[in-house]
Amino acid sequence: MPDWIAVVILGIVEGITEFLPVSSTGHLQLAERWLKPQSELFDIVIQCGAVLAVLAVFQKRVASLAREWATPAARSYLGKIFLAFALTTIGVLAAEKIGLKVRKEDVAANIWAARVALATLIGGVLFIVVEFWLRNKPGRDEISWLVVLAVGVAQIIAAVFSGSSRSGTTILFALALGVARPAATEFSFLLGVPTLLAAGGYKLFKAWKHHELAAENWGLTLLATVMAAIMAFLAVKWLLRFVQTHTFIAFGWYRIALGIVILLLVS
Repeated sequence: MPDWIAVVILGIVEGITEFLPVSSTGHLQLAERWLKPQSELFDIVIQCGAVLAVLAVFQKRVASLAREWATPAARSYLGKIFLAFALTTIGVLAAEKIGLKVRKEDVAANIWAARVALATLIGGVLFIVVEFWLRNKPGRDEISWLVVLAVGVAQIIAAVFSGSSRSGTTILFALALGVARPAATEFSFLLGVPTLLAAGGYKLFKAWKHHELAAENWGLTLLATVMAAIMAFLAVKWLLRFVQTHTFIAFGWYRIALGIVILLLVS
């Protein structure tokens, strides 16, 4: 298969799964197993394409926050996004410093796949447990400061344990603290903008510092990034409609099945 077709497929997979709570890393792990393994830099750069999709979908919301930034409501919401992002940044850097965050290139392929599979599977079980616990309980639209702290911790967990799904983990923590599904989903997605951009920029800086940029095929990476942006736009629009009337139980079962499939392939 030509390389350009392989990266187009990977971009489509990344775009569809990045903001769905199903683990984009798990899906890329499967896709790259059948296509062509890519670097961690490739995986993170194409994530940035998904950010463009979120900005496009939430353009009215983002414009409103920018226009009304001086109002108490807008200041509070922006402050909560900033706090969750700052907590994530500090936590992830600390995890890297003490060796908790393992890079894809630092372990054998099968060990990496097994770690991703277990995180994907465990997340699926937790979604089902939380959704059954929340059954018939009304959620609230307010994002409290406690939720902000929990979501920041969730992002650290997702960064350390690849396969947890950043969107999945943040939505799960918010749901567990009583936030309604639409409000939890919106906050997770908007928080993903600075988080994914910072992760991409940090990875690019580290790659430049270690002279790894030249090894990447940037034409193919850009192609995959564009595809990821297009597919993420469609996926985000769909999920925002879905959560208005559905739970996340189906995603939980799907994650369990995906984790089992990856573990079987590894074994």
